[in-house]
Amino acid sequence: MTTTNDAAALGPGEEGPTFREPWEAQAFALAVSLAEAGCFTWPEWTEVLSHEIRAAQERGDRDSGHTYYQHWLSALERICAEKRLAGYEALRARQQEWRRAYLNTPHGHAVELSAAHKNPRQEN
Repeated sequence: MTTTNDAAALGPGEEGPTFREPWEAQAFALAVSLAEAGCFTWPEWTEVLSHEIRAAQERGDRDSGHTYYQHWLSALERICAEKRLAGYEALRARQQEWRRAYLNTPHGHAVELSAAHKNPRQEN
C-alpha cells in the first residue's frame, strides 16, 4: 500500500498519484473523504473542479500541470461554501491564519497553525 508520503515520492509512470507538496496530497485526500462521507457526490465534485479549471484558463492559466492542485483547492473551498460545510469568511480567516503561521515560521521548519498566534519576534 502506498502512503501519502510514499505517493509524493513517486515519479511519472509509477503506481499512484504524484504530489509536489504535502498540501496537495492533503487536499486530494480531503476531497475524497468528503465525497465518501456524503458531503457531495463525485459528479458534483468534478463539475466544480472543471469550472475552476476553465475559469483559470480564461484568466490565462497555461494549464502546464503546475497549478492543478491550486484549482483543486479552489474547488474544495467553493464546494464547501456552496454545501455550507464552511463559509467563505471562515475559509478566508483560516487562510490568513496559515499565512501568518508561514510568515512566523523560521526557514527550514515545518509550518504549524499555532505559529499564526506567535509574536513574530518570539523565540521558538
